[in-house]
Amino acid sequence: MTVHTPIEKLDPADAKVRRELKTLLHPARGRRAAWIGAFLILIVGAWWLLREGPPQAAAAPAPVLTVAAPIARDVTLWDEYIGRFEASKAVEVRPRVSGAITAIHFTDGQIVRKGQPLFTIDPRPYRAALAEARASAASARSDLALARLELDRASRLVDIEAVSQSEIDRLRATVNAATAALAGADARIAARALDVEFTTVRAPLAGRISDRQIDAGNLVSAGDAGGTLLTTINALDPIYFTFQGSEALFLKTKREGGQKGADVEVRLQDENDYRWKGRIDFTDNGLDPRSGTIRARGRFDNPEMFLTPGMFGNMRLSTGQTARALLVPAAAVQTDQARKILYVVGKDGMVAAKPVEIGPEVDGLRVIRSGLAPTDRVVINGYQFARPGTKAETKAGKIAADAPEKGAAGPNEPVSAQATFAK
Repeated sequence: MTVHTPIEKLDPADAKVRRELKTLLHPARGRRAAWIGAFLILIVGAWWLLREGPPQAAAAPAPVLTVAAPIARDVTLWDEYIGRFEASKAVEVRPRVSGAITAIHFTDGQIVRKGQPLFTIDPRPYRAALAEARASAASARSDLALARLELDRASRLVDIEAVSQSEIDRLRATVNAATAALAGADARIAARALDVEFTTVRAPLAGRISDRQIDAGNLVSAGDAGGTLLTTINALDPIYFTFQGSEALFLKTKREGGQKGADVEVRLQDENDYRWKGRIDFTDNGLDPRSGTIRARGRFDNPEMFLTPGMFGNMRLSTGQTARALLVPAAAVQTDQARKILYVVGKDGMVAAKPVEIGPEVDGLRVIRSGLAPTDRVVINGYQFARPGTKAETKAGKIAADAPEKGAAGPNEPVSAQATFAK
């Protein structure tokens, strides 16, 4: 028989002790309850957030865009080329006689006139040679006079048969030989006189001279190719502008009636206006098959000799024809990857992007070749806020050409462009 020992009852005040005792007896059960409680709290919080939803953003106001219809104007279209100026004539100054340089009569880089003395070569040897040639001519002249005298004397004796006919023939031959000798002596005088003249080296043409290649005191040699190079001169009035044109532009110009004598205009790198006026005076006789281009040249008056060989410039060529074109502000044309677009607003207020083909710019306006209708409302201000497919509020604007910039050109000269308004 088993005897159970009665356990003494705990006082209710000892409930805290009992709970701690239960936790000690069952630790895993307590941790599980804590995790379950935390999970329930997380679920309730997420449900509350989802039920409330994100705060509603206020609708953005529609942008206000300035719109205007494109303007239609008659414009003269130009084809643009790139080229450089070249001297219309260029010479290498070389001596025509040998000798020592005794004087130089120019400043490096100055403008010289045709015939102006440039160098002096010691003339003394050539003057002596000229004096010798003159002396030889005097001797030949004396021999000729004696031969003629003897012939005249013998001719008077022929009638009395005192002189044979053969002697007369010999004397005539002597006269002829003396005549030829005198002619040779005179030619040598002319040659020696030229040598003396050539001791003063003169400018063969007017233009700008380069720097001297040799100083006074040096010996120089005569000759065309092997002669000593003294300096060079470029003729600057007129001056040429040479350029290369593509086959496509060459064909276009030909089909539009362009030919030799067409007007051209050039602007320099620091100029806004095409202020230099000229005419085409040469087109090569064939295209280069390697580059597919043809060489051509414009002729420009340059009385002040401002234009200099080697200067780079932009040239435009006009056939004189005009065309009706639609124009919009150049700033309104936007780039979308590889295409050009204009933002337009329809009657329903929706913004759309129209791909267009652009032409040249004139007075701040861009010629639109295709893709735009005369009735389209083009965004000319606020285009940075335009978004295709969205609505926008509009206000009416007006398209006007910019005033030409003040530059070196005169008031009637067209501004830098590939097109000008027809007059």
